[in-house]
Amino acid sequence: MENPFDDTYFMKKALQEAEEAFEKGEIPVGALVVINDRVIARAHNLTELLNDVTAHAEMQAITAAANFLGGKYLTNCTLYVTLEPCQMCAGALYWSQISKIVYGARDEERGCINLKTKLHPKTKIVGGVLANEASDLLKRFFIQKRNLN
Repeated sequence: MENPFDDTYFMKKALQEAEEAFEKGEIPVGALVVINDRVIARAHNLTELLNDVTAHAEMQAITAAANFLGGKYLTNCTLYVTLEPCQMCAGALYWSQISKIVYGARDEERGCINLKTKLHPKTKIVGGVLANEASDLLKRFFIQKRNLN
């Protein structure tokens, strides 16, 4: 029997988090941490609300997942995030020893791939899952933001 809990399923949940960020006026990035097909952390950008440049969705999700697990390592966990992690988030993910990162849209300018940020050697990375949906949400946000200014 096919597992309904695939990367697309969980990325849709991350997109719901991104929508929540959008509604709060935050850059719409959402993230989840999953272990054994179970969501243990969900988060979205909170940089504006918390007035904190480190309050990215991934950072919030890492903290929540570590608290849930009772330890700092996220081995056997997968992070689903709607936008390719930045250098800061990739560094935190390195230290968390997360097993897998699945992202939606690429961030050609600030993403960890073009910046050649190292991930943990055991971390797998998969990109482009629901990339169009994630990218469209970001574009919509920045168009709306430009029209308000």
